[in-house]
Amino acid sequence: MLQALVITLREGFEAFLIVAISLSYLRKSGRAALAPAVHWGIGVAVAVSALGGYLLFHSLNQEWLDGPLALVAAASVAWMTVHMWRTGRRMKGDIEGRLKESTARPGTAAFAGVFLFTLLMISREGVETALLLMQLHETTYLVLGALLGSAAAGGVAYLWSRYGHRINLALFFQATAIFLFVFVVQLVIKGAHEMSEQQYLPYSEFIHSSTEAWGPDSTFGHILTYLLVVLPLAWIAIKSIVTKSPIFPPPPSAPVAGRSAAR
Repeated sequence: MLQALVITLREGFEAFLIVAISLSYLRKSGRAALAPAVHWGIGVAVAVSALGGYLLFHSLNQEWLDGPLALVAAASVAWMTVHMWRTGRRMKGDIEGRLKESTARPGTAAFAGVFLFTLLMISREGVETALLLMQLHETTYLVLGALLGSAAAGGVAYLWSRYGHRINLALFFQATAIFLFVFVVQLVIKGAHEMSEQQYLPYSEFIHSSTEAWGPDSTFGHILTYLLVVLPLAWIAIKSIVTKSPIFPPPPSAPVAGRSAAR
């Protein structure tokens, strides 16, 4: 349940951010007439994500795909978290830059550019979410966790839209990245175990017996489960104390501590 909650929270929040930044840029740049292109892009992206989820769900009936899909999911998560760790602070500028290129075209071309940009960005988040959730299909309360994560993503997105300057997005993405890196370890173990069971790997018997002892019910599996919670919280605490990077920074207009006293 916890994995599903964090996955949908992070992916959902990224999707909300993409939409919010896109619509805000179009309004500020005087291209509000292109907002329907964003709306259409969202609608089609949801349909594409649903289709991707449907196909992935039915692929789970094919045992030979279990291992490869787990490793694909692990690679997808690893790439996504590294990318967001490096570019999270520039996310707003990157999105606005791409939209600027799309809206520079005349007439229908601008509409199509914004539509395709929204479609690709949102469907990427949706398919990634479906791919990751499919790896948790045996998890208890999976649907509840996904629903709570989606609701939390909407709530965080609302807070960002109202109090964007008060949310430390860099710290948020870093903490969830650490969570997902631990999840990658679980996916790699699962993928290697399933692929060795199908005799896809060299030394399959050795790998299968080794990863069997690292399963979710083993001591190592329990440690990984605890690390999913402990490591992100520890990172937040360290960043807040050592680098003085609070989760909710004061607004820019707030006086710096000690400045008023010095005056």
